[in-house]
Amino acid sequence: MEATTILPLLKKKLAFLSGGKDRRSGLILTIPLCTEQTSMEELSTTLDYLLGIPSEKCKARGFTVIVDGRKSQWNIVKTVVLMLQNVIPAEVSLVCVVKPDEFWDKKVTHFCFWKEKDRLGFEVILVSANKLTRYIEPCQLTDEFGGSLTYDHLDWVNKRLVFEKFTKESTSLLDELTVINENEKVCQAEKERSSESNILPSFDPETVLQTGHELLSELQQRRFNGSEGGGGGTTWSPMDDELLAQPQVMKLLDSLREQYTKYQEVCRQRSKRSQLEEIQIKVMQVVNWLEGPGTDQLRTQWGIGDSIRASQALQQKHEEIESQHSEWFAVYVELNQQIAALLSAGDEEDLMELKSLQQQLSDVCYRQASQLESRQNVLQSAHEFHMTAQDLSQQLDGLLGMLCADVAPADGAAIQQTLKHLEEKLKSVEGALQSLREKGQVLLDQMSTQTSFSYGKDVTIENKENIDHIHSVTEDMQLRKQRCEDMVDVRRLKMLQMVQLFKCEEDASQAVEWLGELLDALLKTHIRLGDDAQETKVLLEKHKKFVDVAQSTYDYGRQLLQATVVLCQSLRCTTRSSGDTLPRLNRVWKQFTVTSDERQHRLEMASAFHTAAEKILRESPESAEMMVDLETYEEFDTMGKSLMDRLTVPVIFPDGSEQFFGSPGDMASSAENIRDRMKLVEEKRFLQEEAEQRLDDNALEAGPRET
Repeated sequence: MEATTILPLLKKKLAFLSGGKDRRSGLILTIPLCTEQTSMEELSTTLDYLLGIPSEKCKARGFTVIVDGRKSQWNIVKTVVLMLQNVIPAEVSLVCVVKPDEFWDKKVTHFCFWKEKDRLGFEVILVSANKLTRYIEPCQLTDEFGGSLTYDHLDWVNKRLVFEKFTKESTSLLDELTVINENEKVCQAEKERSSESNILPSFDPETVLQTGHELLSELQQRRFNGSEGGGGGTTWSPMDDELLAQPQVMKLLDSLREQYTKYQEVCRQRSKRSQLEEIQIKVMQVVNWLEGPGTDQLRTQWGIGDSIRASQALQQKHEEIESQHSEWFAVYVELNQQIAALLSAGDEEDLMELKSLQQQLSDVCYRQASQLESRQNVLQSAHEFHMTAQDLSQQLDGLLGMLCADVAPADGAAIQQTLKHLEEKLKSVEGALQSLREKGQVLLDQMSTQTSFSYGKDVTIENKENIDHIHSVTEDMQLRKQRCEDMVDVRRLKMLQMVQLFKCEEDASQAVEWLGELLDALLKTHIRLGDDAQETKVLLEKHKKFVDVAQSTYDYGRQLLQATVVLCQSLRCTTRSSGDTLPRLNRVWKQFTVTSDERQHRLEMASAFHTAAEKILRESPESAEMMVDLETYEEFDTMGKSLMDRLTVPVIFPDGSEQFFGSPGDMASSAENIRDRMKLVEEKRFLQEEAEQRLDDNALEAGPRET
């Protein structure tokens, strides 16, 4: 009977072996009756199971049965005692019925167990709980009877389940391992593969062994603690070797370890044979695929495409081929590691076969990997070649677009910038073409070394179409670049002429500005008329030089504008002319001419005025011969008034606009100088008139005397 079949009954604790012993070393069987009706059938089943646990030697010492009737009725107690006669009559030495205090006294008189001793086969005594120690030592009694023996029924049930489970599994496992090991031994002797070589034990040996060791450790701990007398509040109960069958566990563990060690060796040999067979199969699978479908895939992929999109499509296709190869290469790596492990721990008879497999596998894989890498390098170089060609083509298109577009820059700086940009574009095109040649040569070199492994030998690949394509692209780009260079030379000459055109226009505008500045300086700073004839003469000389400078500036501007017209005709700029520069130049020159003429006229009037004044002032009023006639004075006065009137008249330009010389203060200062001169001459005239009057008076006086 197994504990698992009556587990619910065992958990009810209808009866139990606490591990305590009586004074004869017999086991104590405790039957704790409760207030509820106890099933005699369940109790009988429980007793049958418990009494099947001890060994025959232990049973021979007899049992002391404690029937705890403190919570039960008398008739139930009596029934249990009588049942013991049928269940364990021979093994029972003493039955102690624990009675409640002063409750059964009257009923006991109707049934005296001691009178039935011969019929029952064992002695029955009624005893209260506090007097039970007369028959059993307190250390062998559990706490419900005032003893110190610790007992945990659920813990005992669990440990019992573990023990029975281990016993059942280990026995079954031992038989299975023995059969497996014997079959393997026979197969090795006959050099045949057993049809039952894949049979596996029903239980995991490691788990069963671990369970056994844990159980044995628990049993040994119980025994040790039991020898110390127990106590201390622990949950174990002291059970001896016979009760928990420790020798049985140890024997099972020893046998199981022995068979398991043999089984491990069997498994190792099985694994080794199986691994070797699996490696052989996988090696042939890898070799057959690489030399078959893998080689066929590479043999059909030798193009380089004629554009970036085409080369990318080829690269994508190659990546798919590589992906398929990678799966087989991963198998190769795994197989190589397995073979290396077997070589390091293999038998002599397997070494040659393993090395042969390893060499065959490595040769095929390395050869295929080399072809994949070579193809990948060619495709990468082809992609770079097409990218460079496309970039160069785009650069040439852009450069051609610049050359075909009309040149309409705003100024010379813009032309210089455009010319610089054009030169940079051309330089970039030259660099891109050189890069295209280099990448094309690299691609040609790589294609020249391409080979295909077919039928056990290397076969050179024909790449005439690819080579012709590379040369064609390179030559086409060279021709396009040469045409652009010729157009750049023409455009460069034209742009340099435009630079000259803008320079002439700029310098002509500068000449107009300079002429305007000269006009402005003439009006604002050239206002002095001189204080005497000498100074006025000097101012006249300076004025002539000033006019010469203006004339040179005007002539320079005219020449620049004439050069502009010639350049426009050369550049066929029909929409471009000198613009408003020539009218502005002519307008400023006319204004300057009118102003300079006015300035010349005023200086000449001032020179004549000062010359006349100085001549008059040099004559002596006392000498009749040196006196100035009246007409001269009147001419001088008219000259001075004309000069002063001239100062108040503005310069009238051809367009009708007016402009004065200097500021009003400057004109007032010049007029004041003229008036001062005129005052001096007037005073001289007054003195001369007085002198003439005196002379006349003297002449009149001399006449009467003579008469």
